[in-house]
Amino acid sequence: MAVDYTVIVVYLAGMLAMGWWGMRRARSKSEFLVAGRRLGPTMYSGTMAAIVLGGASTIGGVGLGYQYGLSGAWMVFTIGLGLLALSVFFSARIARLKVYTVSEMLDLRYGGGRAGVISGVVMWAYTLMLAVTSTIAYATIFDVLFDMNRTVAIVLGGSIVVAYSTLGGMWSITLTDMVQFVVKTIGVLLLLLPIAVVKAGGFSEMKAELPTEYFDPLGIGGETIFTYVLIYTFGMLIGQDIWQRVFTARSDRTARWGGTVAGTYCLAYALAGAVIGTAAKVLYPKLASADDAFATIVKDELPVGVRGLVLAAALAAVMSTSSGALIACATVANNDIWSRLRGASRRTEDAHDEVKGNRAFILIMGVAVIVTAVALNNVIEALTVAYNLLVGGLLVPILGGLVWKRGTVHGALASVVAGGLAVIALMATYGILANEPVYYGLLSSLAAYLIVSLATPATDAAVLAAWRERLAGRAPEPASEPIPAHQ
Repeated sequence: MAVDYTVIVVYLAGMLAMGWWGMRRARSKSEFLVAGRRLGPTMYSGTMAAIVLGGASTIGGVGLGYQYGLSGAWMVFTIGLGLLALSVFFSARIARLKVYTVSEMLDLRYGGGRAGVISGVVMWAYTLMLAVTSTIAYATIFDVLFDMNRTVAIVLGGSIVVAYSTLGGMWSITLTDMVQFVVKTIGVLLLLLPIAVVKAGGFSEMKAELPTEYFDPLGIGGETIFTYVLIYTFGMLIGQDIWQRVFTARSDRTARWGGTVAGTYCLAYALAGAVIGTAAKVLYPKLASADDAFATIVKDELPVGVRGLVLAAALAAVMSTSSGALIACATVANNDIWSRLRGASRRTEDAHDEVKGNRAFILIMGVAVIVTAVALNNVIEALTVAYNLLVGGLLVPILGGLVWKRGTVHGALASVVAGGLAVIALMATYGILANEPVYYGLLSSLAAYLIVSLATPATDAAVLAAWRERLAGRAPEPASEPIPAHQ
């Protein structure tokens, strides 16, 4: 295992080095939070794929393949579909807005700032829990690597992500995500996938050993697939962590085509995870937990060195989602919640204060994420609550604002409240993991948005005019001057 340990240690040291390098680039709010809006197609595609394909997509995707066969690909597949839909239909308009958060978009579209406050709180809770669940995944990986205590593993993995994210913001995260994308591609697609299939005896042997439903594309069940679409496909359309990556694109063309490439990559990754899990079922038919499939096949079937690289790929998957969720959480907490509570105008701060403030919030949120990850037991329930509130409360007012000019601030507020309350009430009634909360929460949100918007005065013409200017890309981004080099 010495070679494997060396691979992992070098990888982790490289992440910290890139954080230090990124710190030298992040000299303005724009540089720190959205990489100066300067990413080209290659960097944009790689980093977008890296953030959406996290530990759940890698370890969880293989686990679903172990449990359901090829239809286990549907969870990650719906993530890819969501990214494709976002890229083709909405990313160009989102990129042209030149904002930093989803809540700022709502303020621009509806006016008044009221919709942004409530949405900021919901989005903060979602990004916090996304970062927490990603951080907990370190425990699984480090346990395989070093037989490490759960708490120590979470603190170690979380601290590395917090360190490079705090140092360089989005520039550090972009650089590390690009490396993570390459490592995941080599480790999972080019190494683990073919080795797992060969070790299982090839597809003919896999079909002979397993029930036929393991090769049924719809074997996981139509209702489950529909729920995945509601939660993950729609979640990709509105999550702050995803939008913040769209904001890094240097042009709307980059956002559209780069995102399309990343979404297509996600579809291939989904199928690869399901096939690896299916092969693991042949090799280890009686694992205690389906989520152990990834770690078991890596530990027992891969040669020295390759095993270290594939485990580094798993770390890469977890770190990319964790760091993306962390900077999204900190951005929302600072720009949408704290700035409003203290009543200060962000335009009055100089660039040094803006970067310093956002850096402090990443550190604070990072510590909160690590502490919560150590204390939390049922991460699936926590993440389900976050996604239900996100989709049930925010999907309609966000997409409605982009496509329907008659939507009003009162309709948006009613939509968030009705959808959020319906989700909470139905989770209490049917259970957190039930499908009904997101189904009926979304319907309640849509009904409230349509009825209240039509029953209240249309959005002020001046607000809509300013909104159209931003959508067309004709309004400049508020200035954020670079920090002088000597500071």
